[in-house]
Amino acid sequence: MRAVEFRQYGAPEVLEIVQADAPEPGPGQVTVDAAYVGVNFADLKARAEGYRVGSLPFRPGLEVSGRIRAVGDGVEGLVPGQDVAALVDGGAYAEVVVAPAATVFALPAGLDLRTAATLPTVVPTAHALLHEVGRLRTGETVLVHGAAGGIGTVVGQLARAAGAGAVYGVVSTTAKAGHALKHGYDEVFTADTFLDDVRRATGGKGVDLVLDPVGGDTLRRGLDALAVFGRLVSFGNASGSEPWQVGQPELYGQGRSVGGFSILALAQSAPEALRELAERAFRTVVDGTVSLPVTAEFPLAEAAEAHRLMGGRTSTGKLLLRVTD
Repeated sequence: MRAVEFRQYGAPEVLEIVQADAPEPGPGQVTVDAAYVGVNFADLKARAEGYRVGSLPFRPGLEVSGRIRAVGDGVEGLVPGQDVAALVDGGAYAEVVVAPAATVFALPAGLDLRTAATLPTVVPTAHALLHEVGRLRTGETVLVHGAAGGIGTVVGQLARAAGAGAVYGVVSTTAKAGHALKHGYDEVFTADTFLDDVRRATGGKGVDLVLDPVGGDTLRRGLDALAVFGRLVSFGNASGSEPWQVGQPELYGQGRSVGGFSILALAQSAPEALRELAERAFRTVVDGTVSLPVTAEFPLAEAAEAHRLMGGRTSTGKLLLRVTD
């Protein structure tokens, strides 16, 4: 089979197509004949700086859609030939992907494989940020960093459907603002001025919920953008900053709180909770509450081009690799 790997860290050019034996599933695993693979910023961080890479060579990729090829011992409820989407801890850039059965999801009726590849990381994460962790209530205001990306695109729609009073987005360039405004956002700000913009838009009150995948200085300014009793949810560190700390001085005075979420960590620590979350989240796609546009699609052999596009910070929506026609 074909797969995409890198043997050293660096620019997109380090990604290379290799030939490998198709894997067999172990106990509690399935193998999937891949149709589409989702491209995520975590894949770029793995390639460039070794994020979550145990050893080299390494095969990136966290989400895949396709058809079950084989099931291992002890697997129940999944059968060969079944169309599925799966969340994996790396290795999805391949024609055959091994996945833990606990994070393989049978597709609901009416969901095609191309759409399914956009779901495993993005839609459950968006749902958890707003509801399970962020505890959004009707009428509250939300500020979302990365509003034009995959998660941001879904969050805007979910927040609007949940009755948010106002949904504000932050993007890296003004060119991305139009995309966000089409997906649930009332106003969109740029990263360099968002704190002043929030204060203007809310009459100095601040927002009730901030969702932050950036970390570093952006997170610290996000705390200052919170209203009294506001919540901030961190779900990434795209800035590459040192791990942050927050304590009594930042939180006590106005009753603010900070939470965090990682879908990969949840998959490891509480797979049943992830399954329940995914089922709730996928329903929002099936019923039409959420749509996640695929804005660029590349053949598997052109994974480097997908990384260049995402790394250039000009992409919006979701990027896919097409494994089979």
